[in-house]
Amino acid sequence: MLTKRIIPCLDVTLDSAGGTVVKGVEFVDLKRAGDPVELAKRYNEEGADELVFLDITASHERRDTMVDVIERTSDEVFIPLTVGGGISTVGAIRGILRAGADKVTINTAAVKNPELIRESSSIFGSQCIVTAIDCRRNHRIEPGRNIITLEDGSQAWYEVVVYGGRKPTGIDALWWAGEVERLGSGEIMLTSMDRDGTCDGFDLPITRAISEAVNIPIIASGGAGNIEHIYDAFVRGSADAALAASIFHFKVYTVEDVKRYLQERGVPVRFLQ
Repeated sequence: MLTKRIIPCLDVTLDSAGGTVVKGVEFVDLKRAGDPVELAKRYNEEGADELVFLDITASHERRDTMVDVIERTSDEVFIPLTVGGGISTVGAIRGILRAGADKVTINTAAVKNPELIRESSSIFGSQCIVTAIDCRRNHRIEPGRNIITLEDGSQAWYEVVVYGGRKPTGIDALWWAGEVERLGSGEIMLTSMDRDGTCDGFDLPITRAISEAVNIPIIASGGAGNIEHIYDAFVRGSADAALAASIFHFKVYTVEDVKRYLQERGVPVRFLQ
């Protein structure tokens, strides 16, 4: 059985210091959480399986991703590093990989130009391309939508949103996940914007629905507030990896705490040798 991955996420914004890790609710009301390089070093030492570095305002501000911070981070960690934010061309992907990233995540650009997934996965390999899907629940039931029953018995479909969750697209997230796989993406990073930063737990209905609908790994993102939430993402949501930020940045738990908990409950995880 494949081990489940624990992935701390560094949400980074550009500031006078060159880059600061922040955390907010639904990508707004951001609070400083620390220096990205120092946090990356800490998570590397704690036994994280991978790291995700997201320049969360690059798309909104229509600027390039912070290559210098990526270079400094990649020099300090020895686990796979995925980078996203403001990446919209094959040339930009090439630059991020050359800066030291192992994978690149594309989101807004992939929605605007789906062929970017096909082209980039063909050039760099599917294993390098992670497509991020940000979505929100939409309770306006319409024909042709993939309707999902929620925990309270109500129903909704999930709408893809772009530009850091600021702009709805009208695209059904479950349909889009299938397209992403067909176009050649190696993984999907799925964020429920309804849960992001809330610490109320992952959005299990959409996580499970997409995990069961595609054959590429799903990284659950948005809402981890305690260890049980991560366990639920794997057992009830069928995710292959869980992304978390607040619980690690503010030292609620260490990566090792999470892995010990999961191991004791029969979830396969990898520890540092």
